[in-house]
Amino acid sequence: MSHDDFSFEPIPGLPEHPPEGEEVLWQGAPAWSGLALRVLHLRKVSIYFTILLTWVGATAILDGGTVFEAMYAVTVMLPFPMIGIGLLAVLTTLYQRTTIYTITNKRVVMRFGIVLSLCVGFPFKQVKGASLRECSDGTGDLALQMTGPDKMAYLHMWPFSRPWHFKMPEPMLRSLPESQKVAGLLRDAFAAEKNGVELMAEQGSTETSDKHAVPGMIAAE
Repeated sequence: MSHDDFSFEPIPGLPEHPPEGEEVLWQGAPAWSGLALRVLHLRKVSIYFTILLTWVGATAILDGGTVFEAMYAVTVMLPFPMIGIGLLAVLTTLYQRTTIYTITNKRVVMRFGIVLSLCVGFPFKQVKGASLRECSDGTGDLALQMTGPDKMAYLHMWPFSRPWHFKMPEPMLRSLPESQKVAGLLRDAFAAEKNGVELMAEQGSTETSDKHAVPGMIAAE
């Protein structure tokens, strides 16, 4: 029998139903590739182990060993990098499956966590801006610049906090598929809230209109 740790959620990714007047505009999860490459650095770890194994084999030959002895030395070492890379791949899968991003017409909500699940909401009134970084794998990282005294600690938000921003932590929607579309929707929602315009889920545009634009709300990196 399967067990759903999030069966208590009335809407996946939200701990309770949104209050009256709040509409869910978009929900999504991070792409596996972005989490693997930029959060757990799977490619860099793989390159490191490849260099290490090459060095082990080359050293065996330079020390007077045969090609067979070099291959044996590499084979003996091979399980360790395989286990390490496998663990990183499993962690990536767990983070990807337990994370949901939600954008409403009032706030951004992030639910994440493998052992201890957190669900954190960021009302638009506490968001002063955002920056979008588009990545080579086709995904993007959308960071929120916060204002006000209530801020989440960097480690509490990891891995969904902007790297190296320790003093002023910035929540980050990492590895977003269709990141331009999501950034445009967030900008529209933020502008609508700022200008007192009602933005319904079925009306959420992926492009920002000039009438309700917030200059600089979404900055490209």
